[in-house]
Amino acid sequence: MRKSRNRKQANISFNKTGYYFIFPALITMFVLIIYPLLYGVYISFFDTNLVNKWDFVGILNFKSILTDLNFYKIILLTLKFSILVVGGHFLIGFILAHALNRNIRGMAIFRSILLLPWLFPEAVIALIFKWIFNPLYGLLNHVLMTVGLTSEPISWLGSKEYAFMMLVFVCIWKGYPMVMTMILAGLQNIDKTLYEAARVDGVSKWQEFLYITLPSLKSVLTVTLVLDTVWWFKHYTMAWVLTNGGPGQETSLISIDIYKTAFEFFDFGKAAAMSVVVFVVCLAISKLYRRLLRDE
Repeated sequence: MRKSRNRKQANISFNKTGYYFIFPALITMFVLIIYPLLYGVYISFFDTNLVNKWDFVGILNFKSILTDLNFYKIILLTLKFSILVVGGHFLIGFILAHALNRNIRGMAIFRSILLLPWLFPEAVIALIFKWIFNPLYGLLNHVLMTVGLTSEPISWLGSKEYAFMMLVFVCIWKGYPMVMTMILAGLQNIDKTLYEAARVDGVSKWQEFLYITLPSLKSVLTVTLVLDTVWWFKHYTMAWVLTNGGPGQETSLISIDIYKTAFEFFDFGKAAAMSVVVFVVCLAISKLYRRLLRDE
């Protein structure tokens, strides 16, 4: 009995020690994630500038948002942006991951080069491409005019015809390495004997991809799809640096609209309410993906 009691006391002491180790992480999570989230929900019920104006308005901010047609227009634009960017990530990521999943000499160097866009900060990449797309001294216009493909400079980021697609292109270039890396890790964990057995049975490459590769990657694809979609749905940095949401509202993503509402119009309550709606939309997207891609 005494040994059993001592063992229980030792287990309790060990469990307490474990809690002590995770306590700093819990405090950090509360300060950086949980508290800001709860505070954002709190101020969404106020008409406030966060200084000397705190008028409780209840759900009026949410009512104002959900009855504003422009808000829905911006949400649809952001969804379009997210679908194009995430689709580009997966298309390029699949192709490059399959190319890298081979035992070829020098492949490690090639892999390191392909990871470079992921390593640079978003603001740096945006500034580089802003210079490339500059209508007066940008590299792209210089090359196009030199080879005779255009006779005059094109305002890539200042025209309604090109601004949105240029933003999508830059964001695809920035984000594809993450998807490529996740898919490559999944491919390398697939049992090679499955492919060997399929070849013995005379299965085509397309059938291998459809019935072996995709099912084996389902869990990886689900996680990657959710993370990538949510990340780019709330994306802000490169859209702001490249276009400031212009021209007009052609590239005004929901994150930019929230920023302008808060820091240009000082309507922090409405901006917080918009953020809450975006959080709910992102949560709904993740739930939808998990339901569509869940294992049978």
